Amino acid sequence: MQLTGSQIVIECLKEQGVDTVFGYPGGAILNVYDELYKHSDEINHILTSHEQGAAHAADGYARATGKVGVCFATSGPGATNLVTGIATAYMDSIPVVAITCNVGVSLLGKDSFQEIDIAGVTMPITKHNYIVKDVKNLADTIRKAFVIAKSGRPGPVLIDIPKDVTANKAEYQKVKPGLCLPSWEVKEEEISGALKMIKEAKKPYIFVGGGAVLSGASEELYTFVKKVDAPVTDSLMGKGAFPGTDRLYTGMLGMHGTKTSNYGVSECDLLIVLGARFSDRVTGNAKKFAKNAKVLQIDVDAAEMNKNVLITEGVVGDLKVALRILNERLEQQSHPQWIEKIMDYKERYPLSYHPKELTGPYVVEEIYRQTEGKAIIVTEVGQHQMWAAQYYKYTQPRTFLTSGGLGTMGYGLGASLGAKMGMPGKTVVNIAGDGCFRMNMNEIATAVRHNIPVIQVVINNHVLGMVRQWQNLFYGQRYSATVLNDAVDFVKLAEAMGAKGIRAASREEFKEAFSWALTLGKPVVIDCQIDCDDKVWPMVAPGAEISEAFDEKDLETEKK
Repeated sequence: MQLTGSQIVIECLKEQGVDTVFGYPGGAILNVYDELYKHSDEINHILTSHEQGAAHAADGYARATGKVGVCFATSGPGATNLVTGIATAYMDSIPVVAITCNVGVSLLGKDSFQEIDIAGVTMPITKHNYIVKDVKNLADTIRKAFVIAKSGRPGPVLIDIPKDVTANKAEYQKVKPGLCLPSWEVKEEEISGALKMIKEAKKPYIFVGGGAVLSGASEELYTFVKKVDAPVTDSLMGKGAFPGTDRLYTGMLGMHGTKTSNYGVSECDLLIVLGARFSDRVTGNAKKFAKNAKVLQIDVDAAEMNKNVLITEGVVGDLKVALRILNERLEQQSHPQWIEKIMDYKERYPLSYHPKELTGPYVVEEIYRQTEGKAIIVTEVGQHQMWAAQYYKYTQPRTFLTSGGLGTMGYGLGASLGAKMGMPGKTVVNIAGDGCFRMNMNEIATAVRHNIPVIQVVINNHVLGMVRQWQNLFYGQRYSATVLNDAVDFVKLAEAMGAKGIRAASREEFKEAFSWALTLGKPVVIDCQIDCDDKVWPMVAPGAEISEAFDEKDLETEKK
């Protein structure tokens, strides 16, 4: 049948099972929005306050559900406002399809009103992108975009459609999308090499990254850990793939990882890296990272092998598939003395914080207690992000959503809206710093407009906390442009946008405020007042190796 380009867009989204789109309309995309209006009973549209919020919401939806997130924007500034969200998804391998519309084909390249080469702009930060100049190619392009976004190593795809293409007609035939199955091609010699390394190891350590979440490999990972009989650490992106409550779990690795994990990885003789890319925040000094170990890396992306850290052996393939094969062929291993040593580290170097004051760690632990560890936790970027990673015990994948690679301040609120739309039965809490909250707090209006009951917890220290921490420790306490001590009242702001707002300045006040927020079923902002010099411990200094992690007690000992 003959359909317009805008009708084809909507029909293709329905083909792909899309139930929610996040976006903001404008002139170039008007035809698509007009068609969307006619299908509002099939596709829910969330009108965000800003296109960046739409991109982050699509990202949060994808992370929480495992499906492809979708966002819309118009040409020019609408499209460029998506860029930070697209880059965020790209760095963390999140499947998002961004659909933008542009000026008509005859106006392209002429500096027309609200024209931008968004395909050119986003080329380095998308897995693939398209500009569709012929309506006959539109349906196939959209279908390809969804396959590319979710296959192999996932990532964002952008489709730019000139306005006249959305009005032109072409023949459309409905196509049922095929299942996007993982590749079963894992090389035998690579599996054999991995098995040999595991069997020879006396002190193995397992490092879990975001690939374990993206591949849905949690069950296979759990079986593998128990078979190898090794302690487990994770990256920011890998949280929840292996239960944070398990005895073998030793906490996060890297700059703000636990001393147990940092010491253990530095002492192990085999580091098994599962779906992680050796970020500089994990490795510290890469030349000295895991210096006593052979490194076995399993990853779907061959480009990650030997990119940041030289490895001994690698297995290229879908992690879920590779672990399934290894589990079938690996005999039960046993490393009681090594495990006992790591457990001793866990006992000697626990995470700790001020026992009486309202602090970020206390807030996170109280959220954990009241949600019984079953919430979806979303964060912005900074100290609060690290506390959320350290003190909430994640037992399921897709329950910790954060910008790991790009480190995007302003990510969390939009992402929490997307997560709640995708998982309406879950409690969704966005933990923010006051600096991050300021960046995209306009999305509270979106939460109210669409009655999306997210709980926004602002860890308010009136400074840019993580930057201030560096200034305090490494820049002679010169607090250049990091003090936010002004008259902004987040409670009044929340209420002005139609949400509920409450302030907490003590542990008891926060406990009561969060309990109240859980019962409301409405958007809530909790403003938590903490000290401006609270720090994230432990820490690894820039350029140091991770075994040199230090905390407050170490600094005090040094001074003596």
